[in-house]
Amino acid sequence: MTLQELVQHTQQALTDAGVSFGHGTTNAHDEAAWLVLHALGLPLDTALDDVANQPLTQAQKKQAAALLQARITSRQPLAYLTHQAWLQGVPFYVDQRTIIPRSLIAEILADGGIDPWLTGRTRRVLDLCTGNGSLAVLAALAWPEVQVDAADLSVDALAVARINVNQHGLAGRIHLIESDGLAHCPGPYDLILCNPPYVNAASMATLPPEFRAEPTLALAGGHDGMDFVRHLLKNAPAVMAEHAVLVLEIGHECPHFEAAFPALNPVWLDNSSGNDQVLLLTYDELATI
Repeated sequence: MTLQELVQHTQQALTDAGVSFGHGTTNAHDEAAWLVLHALGLPLDTALDDVANQPLTQAQKKQAAALLQARITSRQPLAYLTHQAWLQGVPFYVDQRTIIPRSLIAEILADGGIDPWLTGRTRRVLDLCTGNGSLAVLAALAWPEVQVDAADLSVDALAVARINVNQHGLAGRIHLIESDGLAHCPGPYDLILCNPPYVNAASMATLPPEFRAEPTLALAGGHDGMDFVRHLLKNAPAVMAEHAVLVLEIGHECPHFEAAFPALNPVWLDNSSGNDQVLLLTYDELATI
């Protein structure tokens, strides 16, 4: 059996098992390639065409089969089984203590979509609901002159974030804070990034097992998905500088957001998933709430 044949076999097995994707891949082929490359100890950026005809040993096939079996029987996302996730090409450690990083804000950070809203005074950034710390790390990498506070209610998530902060050599620039919302975030901040729990109750009830494997605390946003967001928008101005902006991800909850905040006029930030999932609010706009 060649590596290409193993990827094809793995792809078919994932399809037949009806597993769900969305934690680093969106389809069975990409997940199969990731699974096989990891099981064989090959870099995830390996070009499959370059190794397609590579023959496999019995030991290699056994390693891949064991990981495939774990993926199918446990319904755990592959990132939890490999303890590895990537966001905008940057590697992060992840385990069941935290949500698997996939925020659309990362894409906007990478393409400079927030930069026009920043000023020469932008020095303090808050990543609220930091999870495994990925957005805090990406912000620190994007803007070498800033200091970043990374806050989360979950002590377990902060322990994972610490691993990633240290892994990227950013302990001197990223400060981890245990905080229920903004309660222990001192401010004033020039920029707040937040990928909060925003999944509405009806959607939570229908999530596939892979998503239910993640901490509910990081996903569930109450009846309309806006429970955390309501508190955030009410309290944010108190910890923001007057020139500051808040960048907020709400996923597919745009109708619920607009129903909850009909008087707000956010700026919607384009990304690969459209223009209604990540928004920006200025201090002045938030001060009207």
